[in-house]
Amino acid sequence: MVSHLLLLLWKSCVKEEPQMRRHELTDAQFAILEPYLPQSGTVGHPWEEHRRILNGLFWKLHTGAQWRDIPERYGPWSTIYDRHRRWCQDGTWDRMLTALQVPLDQNGQIDWDQWWIDSTNIRASRAAAGARKKGGLQTNQLTTP
Repeated sequence: MVSHLLLLLWKSCVKEEPQMRRHELTDAQFAILEPYLPQSGTVGHPWEEHRRILNGLFWKLHTGAQWRDIPERYGPWSTIYDRHRRWCQDGTWDRMLTALQVPLDQNGQIDWDQWWIDSTNIRASRAAAGARKKGGLQTNQLTTP
């Protein structure tokens, strides 16, 4: 959820450079986010480049495609998914969102009415999903004797 908010906020505040692919970060955009990204560890397999992973994730969020449909130029879809999940869990997305929100808010560039999120939900009954009623007429029952 935070990554979707980050994407929307990002689109509203940063202009695209010409000659960039449609959903990819510019050098200026990546320079803003880079300090908030975790460093690759010294033990184990080295991480894929963060910028490539972010571009793949933003492509997925922009298009609404399935994870497995992410183009190969961004790396394996499972790597992008794993990195996204890790950053959701360790607070990386929250730190990046805050890093973008604070300066924009100080400059009066955020309309907080637009960013208000209603987290309530309403549970639908089983019948709303097309479930059969108990004791009701079944489709395979005869209607005439």
